[in-house]
Amino acid sequence: MTPNSPSPRTSSGAARGSASPAAPSRRSVLSASALAALAVTGGVPLLSACGGSGSKNEGTTTGKKLKDLLPAYAATQPLTPDLPSKNGSAAGFTRALPADELKASVPEKLGKGSEFTVMAPIWGNIPKQGNPYWTAMDKAAGVRVKWQNQDGNVYGQKLGAVLASSSVPDAVVVPGWELNGKIPSAIANKFADLGPYLTGDKVKEYPNLAAIPTGAWQRSIFGGKLRGLPFPAPTTPNIAPLYRADLFEKEGIEPPKTIQEFYDLCKQLNAPKSKVWACGDMSWAAYAIFGVLPEKPYYWKLVDGRLVNRYETDEYLEALEWSRKLYSAGFVHPDAKSETGNTGDLCAAGKVWMYCHDVSDWYGKSVVQRVDDKKFRMGAFDYFAPDGGAPTLYARPPADIWTFVSKKADEKTVRDILALANFCAAPYGSTEQRLRAYGVEGVHHTFKDGVLAKNGRGNNEVFSTYEYLASPAPYVAYTDQPDIVEGIVEWQQRQGAHTRKPLFHGMMIIEPTRYTELNAEFEDLEKDIVRGRKKVSDMQQAAADWKSRGGDKLRDWYKKLLDETGDSAS
Repeated sequence: MTPNSPSPRTSSGAARGSASPAAPSRRSVLSASALAALAVTGGVPLLSACGGSGSKNEGTTTGKKLKDLLPAYAATQPLTPDLPSKNGSAAGFTRALPADELKASVPEKLGKGSEFTVMAPIWGNIPKQGNPYWTAMDKAAGVRVKWQNQDGNVYGQKLGAVLASSSVPDAVVVPGWELNGKIPSAIANKFADLGPYLTGDKVKEYPNLAAIPTGAWQRSIFGGKLRGLPFPAPTTPNIAPLYRADLFEKEGIEPPKTIQEFYDLCKQLNAPKSKVWACGDMSWAAYAIFGVLPEKPYYWKLVDGRLVNRYETDEYLEALEWSRKLYSAGFVHPDAKSETGNTGDLCAAGKVWMYCHDVSDWYGKSVVQRVDDKKFRMGAFDYFAPDGGAPTLYARPPADIWTFVSKKADEKTVRDILALANFCAAPYGSTEQRLRAYGVEGVHHTFKDGVLAKNGRGNNEVFSTYEYLASPAPYVAYTDQPDIVEGIVEWQQRQGAHTRKPLFHGMMIIEPTRYTELNAEFEDLEKDIVRGRKKVSDMQQAAADWKSRGGDKLRDWYKKLLDETGDSAS
């Protein structure tokens, strides 16, 4: 992500509930969330029996044990959305109230003045300590935060080192795409059980946390305890095939509806001699178009009573082959092949017609370009099955970013971290949300004719950090670009109509540590295949090797898990 570019939840329009900020791998854009509680049938407590020796943190938690750990749900009454949630989409807000009409979601300041450290990723320049945004947030929440922000693009490296040390910050943000290696075990060993503060009706002391959808809390159970403060998001796809809607309209072009139409359109649009290419890397879209299973732990389907993994499916190989075909035809911008540059910026500049990214980029590119070009318009075309018709899309998990509290934190510190999390989870239309998302009026943003907009200082200081502590149910709110709110939410709603739950959906599953590196090679191999450096047959061989190196044993582990917990997708 380029400095100051809008994140899914904080931008000059307060985008909310899409996905994690972009980093240079697919994992970084597969963060996720859901809007409602997920019913998980059957089940047993933490399934240590599936994990083998010395693995109390492996498996999942379901059934009565899970129910006894979850906070009681109590919805708040936020501002009525202009576009209500539908088919798992975010809600959409196209208007904003003046500051004097906002109400505090929790009038009593819950923080008691503790000072604590928070480690979190940031995409962009780190604001200076003592800046007016952080100062105002501290004062409003009644706490004092010492931020330890780390470059989001290499956050996993820092996270692993910190969790392996004896010195862990009071609160640590962990994105789901970093749940690799020993990190899941470290979470259960180094972070506090928040159940004594939040389970059941205890959560009502923190009303905004009580309004977080139950499904997000369900995904926050690690090692049989409620440890995570969740970042909820829609169940609909977060990766969108974006395109220049204004240029399509100018040329009288309709978005494609089959893979052959996409190929033919690329052939029509591609003009390398004029430094214009048809598309960026379309691999992420290909996985959706071909109905490829999600990544772990939801990368299984049941076929004739046997679990089949993502890497063993024809759909996976077909998606790679199609993506490879676009590269070999010369339709993909050279920067995508070399994995340099920013394809979204190239699209905004008219050098690329279509590309894949988090749907929040729709706003991110538009708000910059519309300063000089009021007619600039992005769009996202609907996913389709390879030969046309309805696609097979898979729901994303109810939460995929969490904040954890150190086991060493005393009760006062824990409660003040929860007080800040409660402040950050305030709903759209509250005074808390306005401050968190936009900073201080007159310093970081302006409000004129019903439109909220950050100024330069706001873009440099009001970054996505606080919402990682906890967030409300998903919403999108770009009051300065209401047409984009409508475009994003309606796109989500259309895709949501074709979204189904994968096996184990909504469960927090920790695989045995002996399998943590089993899938490590696949992402790099995918890149090599679509770029022509390796063959599709190399993936078939990798899948065969995966089976012999432990994939078949992992399959047995998941089958036992499925037999004992039931299928949440049924």
